[in-house]
Amino acid sequence: MLENLAKNGYQFQTYEEFSSSPVQGKVAILRHDVDRAPKNGVKMAQIEKKMGIKASYYFRIVNESYDESCINSILKLDHELGYHYEDLALAGGDKEKAFEQFKKNLVMFRKFYPIKTMCMHGSPASKWDNRKLWESYNYKEFNIIAEPYFDMDFNQVFYITDASRSWNNEKVTLRDKVESDFNIEIDSSWDIIKLIENKVLPEKIMLSTHPHNWADKFPEWVKIKVWQGIKNQVKKVLVKKA
Repeated sequence: MLENLAKNGYQFQTYEEFSSSPVQGKVAILRHDVDRAPKNGVKMAQIEKKMGIKASYYFRIVNESYDESCINSILKLDHELGYHYEDLALAGGDKEKAFEQFKKNLVMFRKFYPIKTMCMHGSPASKWDNRKLWESYNYKEFNIIAEPYFDMDFNQVFYITDASRSWNNEKVTLRDKVESDFNIEIDSSWDIIKLIENKVLPEKIMLSTHPHNWADKFPEWVKIKVWQGIKNQVKKVLVKKA
């Protein structure tokens, strides 16, 4: 997919780069939410490095995501680090407690990298939308220049996400979705490649992936597919109730 984008004239930027100095013409903003399996993130970062591509990697504070060795490995490959925040959900909806946790966690991540961007974690098992924290506080006071769900015009940038291991599937995605004028159906990675090759993919895209959804060995791929399929049945119920 990345090779097809490059062959068809797309430049690649991290979200930090795009937010501060967007390039003209075709651009793909690469965002990776490392929800779990951080070693998968390292593998993805290595592939991108070999291709001369930089991307943004967003880590959660929880143990299944936060891995100092993996964070350092990704940064050594010249990628961007961002905070994948979920403080309101972790604080059970207590905004004051969540804000204090946010400040503490941001300091912790900034030990590795001068973080300038962040994005919310959807926390599908929680009733709390982590973005609601910013109804009471201002993240830009902490030298955060951009959060895509607040600061990106998705009528200008086509959002593509593999959340729930399904491209732009709002039936199983509680919060990782955006309002947009684009009406482009994607059922598989091959659909994205066809859009690129047929030159009908919008000029500006944000490609958001979750490394734990990807595998380079068949047994692991099957395991991920089966497990995510089970989870998606639960998510369908949660989305209907929302």
